[in-house]
Amino acid sequence: MEKKKHKKCNTSGVLDASPRHSKNSVGELFPDFAMKNTPKFDLKNRRYVGCKAKIAEWIFWKIRNETHDAHSFLDLFAGTGVISQKALENYDEVMVNDLMYCNNVIYQAFLANGEWNERLIDDFISEMNSIDGASIDDNYFSLNYGNKYFGMEAARLIGYARDEIEKRRPGLTEKEYHVLLASLIYSADRIANTTGQFEAYRKNTKEYKAFEMRPVMAKCYQTVSIYKEDANELARKVKSDIVYLDPPYNSRQYCSLYHVLENLAKWDKPLLYKDTAKPLTLGNKSQYCTRNALAAFRDLVTAIDARYIVVSYSNTYNAKSMTSNNKMTLEQIRQTMELRGSTKMFTKDYNAYNAGKTDIDNHKEVLFITEVKR
Repeated sequence: MEKKKHKKCNTSGVLDASPRHSKNSVGELFPDFAMKNTPKFDLKNRRYVGCKAKIAEWIFWKIRNETHDAHSFLDLFAGTGVISQKALENYDEVMVNDLMYCNNVIYQAFLANGEWNERLIDDFISEMNSIDGASIDDNYFSLNYGNKYFGMEAARLIGYARDEIEKRRPGLTEKEYHVLLASLIYSADRIANTTGQFEAYRKNTKEYKAFEMRPVMAKCYQTVSIYKEDANELARKVKSDIVYLDPPYNSRQYCSLYHVLENLAKWDKPLLYKDTAKPLTLGNKSQYCTRNALAAFRDLVTAIDARYIVVSYSNTYNAKSMTSNNKMTLEQIRQTMELRGSTKMFTKDYNAYNAGKTDIDNHKEVLFITEVKR
């Protein structure tokens, strides 16, 4: 199958990017500064439980071998978005969906079509990196997360940058807003004082890292549609040649694992509680992390309108951590898939990223591919 090429974003627009904190313009402060020499974050550069970046090539190799004449691809639980990004190289139309707000922001930055000014992004990031964290006042982010998930100065800078993005939003295109916000999310995640998720933080303050904002590797695709809906509901609204499913499989809710990044993205500044600094109510909880997982999965698979259904399954059913034990067994998934048609199963040895808390022996990734009977 011929690979689809992305259309590069329009970066020709001119918008005001004047700094709000420094007395001089960024150009005057850094006349020789070149953001093109600053390494950019790729979509896969996140510490995210269940990320499929290392096996995306294997997944698509199997999909291409087992499907034919497919032109559209729906990723219902997109997570990091790496499977959707890979699908854009192979299919004419790609739909990306996830309930997490911060994930949606990232898809908009890396994948959505739209106009943006790369120099504006570079100037903003240069300005933020010129500020001394010790010289600015505390803010919502530093008061809640400073000396916990981040050092105090780094937390001040992250909160200051987030406030500035929101203040300048009226002068930004939607693409620029999301590129700046995704750049901040990735930059904050990179230095967080955690093992990769935000259920807890390291108590050793010597491990606090300095904050430096870096841009993301934004691209534009004209053939992508981005959603933020419940997967079971969206499956009843759209159809696709291939539907790819990688739902949560254990009790660890993603809205809890990544509440800090979700709060940074939304920026509605709720009251936070306890030592973990979580909101009292966590939104976007998944039924796939509860005892209702199997019923939800059967409902979803029954509702899907597709020629092929592909399911990724990580075999953590016998994990040594109870919270990491799968809510559905391999056999239950296989039986559900066979209700829709002929199903093949493939396996691959794979050491999945799990934030360093789950010890799993003989870990394998399992891929089910069902050709839906008509």
